[in-house]
Amino acid sequence: MHPTRNDLPNRTRARIEKLLNERLAEALDLEAASKQAHWNVKGPHFIALHELFDAVHDSVQEHVDAIAERITALGGTALGTIQASVRGSGLQPYPEQLSEGEAHLAALADRVAGFGARVRKSIGQAAKLGDDGTADLLTGVSRALDKQLWFLEAHLPRGR
Repeated sequence: MHPTRNDLPNRTRARIEKLLNERLAEALDLEAASKQAHWNVKGPHFIALHELFDAVHDSVQEHVDAIAERITALGGTALGTIQASVRGSGLQPYPEQLSEGEAHLAALADRVAGFGARVRKSIGQAAKLGDDGTADLLTGVSRALDKQLWFLEAHLPRGR
């Protein structure tokens, strides 16, 4: 840990750094998946989905930056390389050969939901460690992911 005047104990900050780097890896993975969908979607609803996937990307990109900055504000090192994301992401790999819009919607919705579940678990972990700032940051990320999931699911047939 880098020196800081932050009053959270060093051990707490180190545990939060690990927790947030796990979420950072997944956020970077989700950011890339949303661009994969954005670039490769085909079908009758192309432009709407192309723009939707770009909006998901932009939202996730904000979370990437906020999570990384929280890590460094606590004296940690944000692990934001592609290699770190591959090592650290718990999300399922995004299917690279998709093109049909509904398939991209379902695949991206699955990953947004999975990331959202991990973020919600991390809120409780941060709170238990006494880091209300991180819990609050992650609560905001959770709300935004729920909104993006809603947008994605609204384009899918019921039950898919």
